[in-house]
Amino acid sequence: MDTERLKGKNVLITGAGRGMGAANAEHFAAQGANVCLGDIDEGAAQETAERINAKGNGRAIAVRMDVTEREDNRAAVEATVSEFGMINVGVFNAGLNKPRFFMDIDEDNWDLIMNVNTKAMWLGMQETARQMIAQGKQDYPYKLINVGSIASRKPLVDVTVYCTSKYGCLALTHCGAVALSEHNITVNGYAPGVVVTPLWEQLDKDLVDIGFKQKEGQAYEDIVRDALQIKRVSYPDDVIGTAAFLCSSDSDYMTGQMIHIDGGWCIQ
Repeated sequence: MDTERLKGKNVLITGAGRGMGAANAEHFAAQGANVCLGDIDEGAAQETAERINAKGNGRAIAVRMDVTEREDNRAAVEATVSEFGMINVGVFNAGLNKPRFFMDIDEDNWDLIMNVNTKAMWLGMQETARQMIAQGKQDYPYKLINVGSIASRKPLVDVTVYCTSKYGCLALTHCGAVALSEHNITVNGYAPGVVVTPLWEQLDKDLVDIGFKQKEGQAYEDIVRDALQIKRVSYPDDVIGTAAFLCSSDSDYMTGQMIHIDGGWCIQ
């Protein structure tokens, strides 16, 4: 591993207390980045930050962050700048899912998922970009990175609201890339498939609860058998390399792109 690939990058990551967010934070720091870990569970974010700081490459701080609140997004950006001097990259990773069949969706289910997955991404992009614009243009681009999903392109009957929120993530990536290009800010994203994280472990249980699957683990088995070309589920380590690429100078000439890391589920 190149321990200086991301040296000089100061990165804010939302939903960084566990799962893919925590894995990204540790991987970025191992390559020299300084990372601010935002999470509504500040204790989990702090534990991840302590692991990073104990390894002694990039530095880490943790902040409590409700991503659906503009003020919390602004405060997380300010904390990043206060600690590291500026912000170069924003990774908008926070998300959740709560499956419902189409006719069972209610306002609470809609608002919960759309607020965390889509509204929060918009708020984070806007507040981070505002700071980047204030910092002035550099020789290399600032970067906003949105975490999408196979549900950004594929309709799934058991998670209609989640699909809607992730289609929104794709739209924010496209529209943000156009809107922010004049400020030398690129906007890209990556779209995982089935990643074994606390989110997916809970979803696996919820799919049994709504009667879509008969037993825990069946969702994994069915998707691997019927949808994936690479016949296994993925783990955060399968995703972090693409995320680091999008943070690095290797992706400087990319914008408006959503890279799928899904085992071939959505072949295009």
